[in-house]
Amino acid sequence: MSNKDYILEAFVKLGQFISQFSSEGITKNETIPHNDLFFDGFKHQIKLANEYNGWFTQKNIQFALYGWSKQLSEDNLNLWTKDYNFSDVQPKTVAIIMAGNIPLVGFHDFLSVLITGHNVLVKQSSNDKHLLPFLAKYLETVAPKLKGSIRFTEDKLENYDAVIATGSNNTARYFDYYFKDKPSIIRKNRNSAAILTGHESSEQLDLLSEDIFRYYGLGCRNVSKLFVPKNYNFDAFFEAMYKWNPIINEAKYANNYDYNKAVYLMSEFDMLENGFLMIKEDQSYASPIATIFYEFYDSTEALQQKIKTDKDLIQCIVASGFDDNEIPFGKTQKPELSDYADDVDTITFLLKI
Repeated sequence: MSNKDYILEAFVKLGQFISQFSSEGITKNETIPHNDLFFDGFKHQIKLANEYNGWFTQKNIQFALYGWSKQLSEDNLNLWTKDYNFSDVQPKTVAIIMAGNIPLVGFHDFLSVLITGHNVLVKQSSNDKHLLPFLAKYLETVAPKLKGSIRFTEDKLENYDAVIATGSNNTARYFDYYFKDKPSIIRKNRNSAAILTGHESSEQLDLLSEDIFRYYGLGCRNVSKLFVPKNYNFDAFFEAMYKWNPIINEAKYANNYDYNKAVYLMSEFDMLENGFLMIKEDQSYASPIATIFYEFYDSTEALQQKIKTDKDLIQCIVASGFDDNEIPFGKTQKPELSDYADDVDTITFLLKI
C-alpha cells in the first residue's frame, strides 16, 4: 500500500468515527474501531468546545462533523486526489495557522498536508482548540505511522518549511511580511454574496436562509450580501427567513442584534428588520452579525463586471444562471473537497514545495 493510500484509509476510518456525531444525533456504532477509547472522550470535547465558545453550539458542531463524515468517504477522497501525482513528494513540515470562526474550519488544510505526505505543525485559534487534537489522536491510533507527523503548538512557529495561514486583513499583512521567505498561502477576509432576480422560488429562498444563518453567519462562505434588482420586493425573502426566528432566543446572537440595531437607529440609517434579521443598503460585503447588506444592480452584465472587479473580496457567489462559478442555493456550507478556499489549489501548492 502506498503512503497516500495508507493515509487516505486512515481518514476514511476517521470519517466513520465522526459519523456517529452527525446533525441527526449522537449514536454509538459498536463496529467503529477504538470506540471504547474515543467515543465518550469526543462527546466531552464537543461539550468543552461549546462551553468555551458560545458560537460553537452542539448543533453547529454536529453539522460540521456531519459534512466531514460525508466527505471522508473512500469514493470522495479517491475522486478528489485521482488527478494529482503524489509520487515525488519529499516530506516537509507545513505550518498551518488556523482561523476559529466556525468549527473545524482548518480541517481541509490539515487533511491536505497529511494526504500529500507532509508533516503538519498546527497553530490553532484559541476559539477552536478542542476538536482537532482529539481527532488527530484517533488518526494516530488507526494509522500508527502518522505518529510524529502531527504536532500542535501554542508557541512561536519554528522548524517548518512552508505555511498556510488564515486571518483577518490586518493579520495577513503581518503574515506576508513574517513568512516572506517561505512558500506560503496567505488567506484574508472574504465574504459571500447571493444574486437575486425576484423570480426565485420559495424553495430557493428557503435554501438561501441556510446559507445566511448557518454558523450565525460567521463563515466566509456564509452569504452576508445580496445583490437585487431595482424595486426588489423583500416580502418573499423575509417570509423565507422566518423559520430561523428562534435564533433570537440565543444570547450571543440577540446581543449582537440589539447592539447593531441600536447603532443603525442612532445613526438614522435606513434598514428593514423582522425581529431577528436586519437588512441594510450598503456597498460593503462584510456585514455584522444579524445583518445582511444589499445593493441594487441595473443589469446582469454590469453586475458580472463588478463581481469580477471584486473577486478578491468574495469567497463564493450563490445564484441561479448567473455564471459558471456560481453555487446553488443552500450549498455554501456543504463544500466538496475540491472547493478550495480563495480558489487556490492547496494540493498543487503542497506537491510543489
